[in-house]
Amino acid sequence: MKKGIAFGDSIIKGVVLDRNTEGIIHYSALEDNFAEQCGKRLGLSIDNYGRFGCTVSVGEKILNRHLDKIGRSDYTFLEYGGNDCDFNWEEIGKDPDAKHSPNTDLRTFSLTYKSLVDKVRELGSKPMIFSLIPLVSDRYYAHVTRTMDRRGKDNVLKWLGGDTEGINNWHEIYNLQIFKLGLALNVPVIDITSAFLSKKTFSDYMCADGIHPNEKGHRLIADAVCDLFKK
Repeated sequence: MKKGIAFGDSIIKGVVLDRNTEGIIHYSALEDNFAEQCGKRLGLSIDNYGRFGCTVSVGEKILNRHLDKIGRSDYTFLEYGGNDCDFNWEEIGKDPDAKHSPNTDLRTFSLTYKSLVDKVRELGSKPMIFSLIPLVSDRYYAHVTRTMDRRGKDNVLKWLGGDTEGINNWHEIYNLQIFKLGLALNVPVIDITSAFLSKKTFSDYMCADGIHPNEKGHRLIADAVCDLFKK
């Protein structure tokens, strides 16, 4: 059986959002996540080292702890960007006129991602990188401002330009950078962006927080991965 190894954030880990009857939000790991589904369908034994909240820089540290396993893996799946392009929304809610930067600036994101791809190749494994899942902007805005008072919510909306769709801007910039990296490094990009956008209502495949795929979304990602392997 061929082997695969996966690194990334909560998406590849299979984290989904649940909401109990009191409205309290908590996350749980989906056992039949897309990585598990792909392993079964493709005949791959996949070690999954996805981590909630992981950025590419944190991912580099995790990856460096598993170099031997990467060297023994036929494929290495890398999935980063969703947390890198995110912001400290609490700080924005307090002062929308201050300068706010994403968790990882675009240059650092690109250089670090490139170094991960290069390292995987040096170890003899085939790297494959994921594009980003599109955001459901109104849900994500509601999620990141859920603990704020009215003033904080209005400040975030002001910073976004008065429309929750503005939350997509940085997300798309980083997503485009992933595709550019794929071309520049000649590494396959698993286009899960199009898999979601091809659905008339892709929000049906997303959790209530607007950023994590639900069970239907994980099946959609698994289909995209498996389709790429068939080509």
